[in-house]
Amino acid sequence: MANSGVNINKVGIGDIAVYIPAPKVDLQALLKHRVAQDPKSERRFSRALDTTGQISMRYPEPWQDNSTLATQAAYALLQRVEPEKLKGLRYLTVGTETGVDHSKPVAAYVEGALQRAGLAVPTSLSTFQVQHACAGGTYAMLSVGALLQAAQRPRESGVVICSDIARYDVPSTAEFTQGAGAVAMLIEPNPRLLELDVGTQGYSSKDVDDFFRPLDSITAKVKGGYSVQCYHEALDEAFRDHCERLGNSPQEVLEATDMFVFHVPFYKMAFLAAHTLLAAHLDRSPDEIEEFLKTRGFHDSVEAASQVGNIYSGAAYMTLAFHLAGNYARVGKNIVGQRVLICSYGSGNTMSVYSAKVAEGAPEILSSWDLPAVLSSAEDRGIAPYEEWIAGYPNRESYNTMVKSAEIPTSCFYLKSIRDDGYREYEVQ
Repeated sequence: MANSGVNINKVGIGDIAVYIPAPKVDLQALLKHRVAQDPKSERRFSRALDTTGQISMRYPEPWQDNSTLATQAAYALLQRVEPEKLKGLRYLTVGTETGVDHSKPVAAYVEGALQRAGLAVPTSLSTFQVQHACAGGTYAMLSVGALLQAAQRPRESGVVICSDIARYDVPSTAEFTQGAGAVAMLIEPNPRLLELDVGTQGYSSKDVDDFFRPLDSITAKVKGGYSVQCYHEALDEAFRDHCERLGNSPQEVLEATDMFVFHVPFYKMAFLAAHTLLAAHLDRSPDEIEEFLKTRGFHDSVEAASQVGNIYSGAAYMTLAFHLAGNYARVGKNIVGQRVLICSYGSGNTMSVYSAKVAEGAPEILSSWDLPAVLSSAEDRGIAPYEEWIAGYPNRESYNTMVKSAEIPTSCFYLKSIRDDGYREYEVQ
């Protein structure tokens, strides 16, 4: 009597929604601003910007924090879910390294905000948060997928939100790899978009200090070159582990893959990771590898990252969404059955490599998306508003005073107030 008698062998992603806040800063303009402040920094900062390949980055509105970004993405996703299906929501989770409370998960704040916005989100669900740098969302998704598969209840589902605000000390070379955004994914049995192989994921984890954020700091500390090295080592180890669990050689797995999805801390890192992995396991020249990737739509899939910046836990899944949309635009319904290799890195560090397959219902889902609107929503407000965001509000009183007079667009979630005891209260306009 515990289940419907239906044997659920497939679990995965039913739909994806991407939310990126509107404020944008052009990185060439930021470079000129920093050089004007310190002419001696020009060579170092110019080299850093060229190394990343970044064009611009997005950052939150003054009245937004990570909870509002996560809620905005979840709201966009759940508005597309039928009311009857919403009743089966069993898990609401957030993968993030940008917590807003040392105890209460972002997911709990998201639940309340969605309910106040009128969505019939049930209370008979589990809300939790997963943290491991940029890989928290991946582990949340794989966990929810496994739980749904174990429960064997076809009408149940989960929402996994990958949401973060990437912040570094400024001025610094890392400043050019900041960003903000959220990706919400509907996880369901017999998925319409992407079937996940939750049994053969490959892992690699080591205790290293390539990237971390102390408890008393709102900005992360990163050792750039060392972190890239850790990324490559973890990628190769986790990929080999994945291949061993699949029972196929690395060459066979790569040749059979139609889409490659990597964590993208900056634009050029995706290409470096792809070329390094393929060169290690395929007997091809750099030019042949480049063509191999180009014919699979890889280049277009990471273009969004150059405009948005690093959104930490959501970086790989924003790329996944753009990759799926791009391949659908190229091949139409022939996208069904395409194989996807997803490589999710979290500094400190961990790497998960797993496979997925485009499901039968994908064309219907993909035809409903409007990802160009995610990028066209950008508003370049110049350097001054960006500097104000960097500076932040010095205390609770100053924030509460600001938000009372803020012009908040309709249907936007915002941090309404910070109480005397520090509790954060959210509302929708």
